[in-house]
Amino acid sequence: MTVESSHISVMRDRCVELLTPAIESAEFPVIVDATLGLGGHAEALLSKFPTLTVIGIDRDSQALSLAIARLAPFADRVKTAHATFDSISDVVTSFGYSHINGALFDLGVSSLQLDNTNRGFSYSHDAPLDMRMDQSQSLTAAEIVNTYEPGQLVKILRTYGEEKFATRVVESIVKARAKAPLNSTTELATLIKSAIPAATRRTGGNPAKRSFQALRIETNDELGAITRAIPAALELLQISGRLVVMSFQSLEDRIIKELFIAATTSGTPRELPFELPEFAAKFSLLFRGSETAQAQELEENSRSASVRLRAIERVAA
Repeated sequence: MTVESSHISVMRDRCVELLTPAIESAEFPVIVDATLGLGGHAEALLSKFPTLTVIGIDRDSQALSLAIARLAPFADRVKTAHATFDSISDVVTSFGYSHINGALFDLGVSSLQLDNTNRGFSYSHDAPLDMRMDQSQSLTAAEIVNTYEPGQLVKILRTYGEEKFATRVVESIVKARAKAPLNSTTELATLIKSAIPAATRRTGGNPAKRSFQALRIETNDELGAITRAIPAALELLQISGRLVVMSFQSLEDRIIKELFIAATTSGTPRELPFELPEFAAKFSLLFRGSETAQAQELEENSRSASVRLRAIERVAA
């Protein structure tokens, strides 16, 4: 069994269901899978809709290669790009399209990246302190840990990891790196654990989890990319086009929620008793709030436990 065939795509059927009306509204629909990963969502969409073209984007060249192999039976309807998803407008344009019928974002670190211990995303396995989703970029987690100013590191751990003991963790990092560079995941995880008060370490899982998340987000500019990509994706949508986004931690979901609220809010002054057509919202939420995985999926795929899915539709030009 190959890696890609054994991979379980989170909320696959629900994503297909939400995108179906947008796909069926067009003769030759185009969907962007902005986080192609191992191609599970794209495969499901291409199998169901014989006239659909999928543009797949991924910053991880290893994942992209595996997805291309998986989607080979649909090769004439698949276009791929090695890029970050905030390049979505440029990618779509490069393939000769000005608009799309839908887009799907599956945010956060992928199963391939987590399962490949050599990539340095896990605090449970010893590996180089890397954390790059795109192996061609220069910035690594090791460079951040060893060269950033203490104040920068504290801000990163507090903002991206919501780490209450950021100052203590950074003090330990600075003391350790003065003797020798920190280049190992387990070395860093052990150091973080020792900096967290013992009483706090008894609950909440591995105490390195928050700091590792923060370093990963900084290494890959994950939140910045989301903030740039979602408005660009919304602009690309045709009327009746839909955008589906799955996030896996609160910082991502908060950004999506705020962007969706802004897109679905009328610009008509509140004191007016009627809607001004030119200020009407161009988008509408497909449901209030976010959806989570169903019980059966939670049993089959533990990585669906933290997913929050939100969806929006373009209703006006």
